[in-house]
Amino acid sequence: SCELQQCRALARRPYGSAASPDPSKGGILQYLCNRFYDVEYLVGWSETLRYRNLRRKNAYCGYIKGIYGDNAAAAYFVLSHRGRVRFQGQETWLCVDRRGNFSYDFVELQDVPVVAIDLAGSVLNYNGLDNLVKLTALKSLDLSRCPHVDDWTLTRLQVFKDSLEELSLAGCPQVTERGLACLHLLENLRRLDLSHLPSVPTPGLIRILVEEMLPRCEVVGLAPAAGAQTSRDGREEPGVPSGDRRAGEIPA
Repeated sequence: SCELQQCRALARRPYGSAASPDPSKGGILQYLCNRFYDVEYLVGWSETLRYRNLRRKNAYCGYIKGIYGDNAAAAYFVLSHRGRVRFQGQETWLCVDRRGNFSYDFVELQDVPVVAIDLAGSVLNYNGLDNLVKLTALKSLDLSRCPHVDDWTLTRLQVFKDSLEELSLAGCPQVTERGLACLHLLENLRRLDLSHLPSVPTPGLIRILVEEMLPRCEVVGLAPAAGAQTSRDGREEPGVPSGDRRAGEIPA
């Protein structure tokens, strides 16, 4: 970079006057320049390693799928991410222990549909959904606090439009109003948790739009700030507290 070149040029320049250079100070400056280059390299290498690790964790479990089927492959993927999974007709969830280990008993349920998945706080991303999109009976999906779930990821949830009834996106930092607009195809949704979405502006207005888009769904979260009301142009303005207005009413 330009800054690095300037730093190296400065390091080669004698410190002080030409008649009495200070080699010790020049050596320190050269050392710092070299260390800056090393840090720059390490930062780039660390970013590459992080990307490769994320891609590996979201890889398609094709081997498991080929032997045991879609439901077992989905269960393996979820459990390997320290999540929870529940099969149809089962009251208990399959989950990992304190050390992150899990039993492979789910292979005995390979012909039983998966109906509920909890991947809260996992590193699931768009590619990781390859392991879930074949679940035709999925009713509940928890993706809360997933840092890599973004608008592009939400576009793939339409494959669950005939079965999904509960969805949580609470605390997903990359979800915006554009991604929420893709949820209109999930007509069977009965509960949608949109709490704590920092990238969604004017949450009061967005909640009204989501409720109109999914009229039979209970929307949780996206409440406007206390003591603020939503204007017609979508900006939150001080005024009557939200609790003093009727649900769904847009102030004039």
